[in-house]
Parts: sequence; C-alpha cells; structure tokens
Amino acid sequence: MTDFDAIRPYNDQESVAAIQRIIASDECLNLIISMKFPRLATFLSWFIRPVFRASLSHKAKHIHSVADFQKIVAGYLDAMLAVQTDGVSIHGLENIDFKQPCLFMSNHRDIALDPALVNYAMYQNGADTIRIAIGDNLLTKPFASDLMRTNKSFIVKRSVSGPRELLKTLKNLSAYIWHSLRVDGESVWLAHREGRAKDGLDKTDPAVIKMLTIAKPKTCLLADYIRELHVVPVSISYQYDPCDALKAHELTMIKQQGSYIKAEHEDIKSIGQGIAGYKGRIDIRFSPVLKGDYETAVDVAEALDLAIGSTYQIQSSNLIAYEKLYGKPALDDALVILSAFSYQMPDMDGVSRQFFLDRMATINDEDSLCVLNMYANPIVNQLRLLSASE
Repeated sequence: MTDFDAIRPYNDQESVAAIQRIIASDECLNLIISMKFPRLATFLSWFIRPVFRASLSHKAKHIHSVADFQKIVAGYLDAMLAVQTDGVSIHGLENIDFKQPCLFMSNHRDIALDPALVNYAMYQNGADTIRIAIGDNLLTKPFASDLMRTNKSFIVKRSVSGPRELLKTLKNLSAYIWHSLRVDGESVWLAHREGRAKDGLDKTDPAVIKMLTIAKPKTCLLADYIRELHVVPVSISYQYDPCDALKAHELTMIKQQGSYIKAEHEDIKSIGQGIAGYKGRIDIRFSPVLKGDYETAVDVAEALDLAIGSTYQIQSSNLIAYEKLYGKPALDDALVILSAFSYQMPDMDGVSRQFFLDRMATINDEDSLCVLNMYANPIVNQLRLLSASE
C-alpha cells in the first residue's frame, strides 16, 4: 500500500495512536463540546473539557481497531439523529448485493453527514462500513485529519497546483479507488461533484467520472469499466439544511461581488453546524447499479443525475418554498406532474408551514431568495427530468 500511504485511511495500529492525539487536542474537544452543549460551551468549556477528556480516555481504553472506533461513532450518530431529526427513512437496499463492493455516488448537501448516512444505512443492515472520499480542504486542522482517517476516510488532494502534479494526483486517486474496490474488497463513497450543491440543484460533474476512469486499462471499454466499479447512485434528502443560511450568504456574495473567500477553517464550522443542527426528516434512497452502454463520461453523469434526481424524496420544505416562489397554481400543476414518481408527496400541514416561515424569518432579506430557491430547486429539477424523459 506504499503507493497510497499519503491518502489512505489509517490502519488499526495508526488509529489507536491517532485517537490519543485527538483526545489530547483542546481544540477538538472544544468543537465537540460546542456541538453537544451549545449553551454551556461559551462559558463552561474550561470546566467541561477535563471531564469530557477523562470520559473519552476511558472509552479509548477499549478501542483497539478502526471497527471499535466506528462502534462508538455509531452510538454518537444514533444519539444525534434521535435528537436533531424526525427520523431517517432508508429505501432501496434490496438493490444492493452486500457481498459485492460498490462505489456509492450520492448528491452532496452536507460535508460530513452525506457519507455518514450512507455508512449508517450499511451499518444498520449488517453490512461492512465504507471508505469515504474527503477533500484535503477539510483537513486544515491536525485533529480533523486524524478523526477522518481513523473513520475510514481517504484524502482527495484539491490543493495541488500545476498540470503534471494534478495528473499524478488524479492517477493515484483513481488507482486507489479501484484498489479499494477490486483488491481490498472495500466499498467506497464519493460525492458526484466537488463541493456541495448550495443551490439545491444536484448535478454530476463529468470530471469526477473522468477521474474514476484514469485507472481504466486502454483496452477496456468505458461501459465495461463502469460496470466493474459497481456504481450505486444514492439520493439523500434533508427536510431542513442546518447550513442553509451559510450557503445562501455565500451565493449572495458570489452574485454581488463575483467571488467568495471562505474564512479560515470555515468548512470545519460547517461540519459542526451540519451535525449539531436540526434537520427534520431525512430520506436515503439507493438505486440499482449503473449498467448502461455508456460511451462518454457525460453519458455516465446523465445516468447518475437521472437516478439521483428521480428518486430524491421531496420534503414539505421543498413544496412550501416552491409555492412561495411560483404561487399556488404552479405548485398544483407541479404536483400533478410529479405524481408520476412512485412515492407520495408530504403534507404541507400548518405546523410544517409555520416552522418553515419562522425559519425564513431568521434569515436576512438579502439571502432569503437564495434559501427559497435552494429548497424549491429539487422540484424544479424533477420537473426538468420528467420533461426530458418524455
């Protein structure tokens, strides 16, 4: 594995050492405390931190492998989902052969939760957990790198300059994903695009498909190689996005100023807010493995878009936002068209409507239009997909 040492997840021995470094990091503990005890963290972190460190040190005595660590992570994830969601629905697992390593490719809305939820679905159903692709922009803190790589994450190097170095990096990444699937027998999660879909429009980047196929033997057809990767499209739908205001502000700044420069460690903040914030209902849907006769990376990207977009579970927040933007008659027309999908639309009851309106009231007027579009666009996307398929 020496070719992949710079990007691969930690092994069991490395993970035990990494956990000790994580526990020793005041910065890491402060972040965890702020997520678990947001009201107390500002004033009492000095008091809570030693207690929390002692608790983690006690648990660490029982961690001798990555699997041991992930059992603890699963417990924390269960606790978070119980408090910060109204339930998680998982569909389509019957489409997956758990004995066959798969490349799970999902839409990308939350930095940490998207892959965590796919992992959660696997873990809850007795399957092996998966390796997770994560950008090096999220590893600006040493504890973040230790935490992610202990949790079976491998690194996608984005901060590479120069065409030669970039090609070398992409070759290594492509080869590692193939190696994980076909040599190690480990499933992999990969976002279908670089960066989150802040506008709510899930669109696969063909460049991601091209990266995957760099490791393809020249004699192998693209369609055959995609079939050998066992690509499983996954759609993940959140009723509420804890980072919606942050995403909208970024889009507003880009629209007004042409660019947006993130603050230092801003992505780490987004991870914390995404985990700790209320998400309402969450829906995860697994589609059958891609098996088409694809000739180009664009063909594969379009197949992913169709699978992800057509199975995306519309939430009440999407309906309310669409109605506010386009009016009640337009929503009624959309609902007639969307009835072609196999699942039912959620109810826009008074409680859901008032909660959404109260949420919108906390967002400044400058960013509110972006937030409404963010929630309405999954419906726009499904209507486009239906129209294109006619």
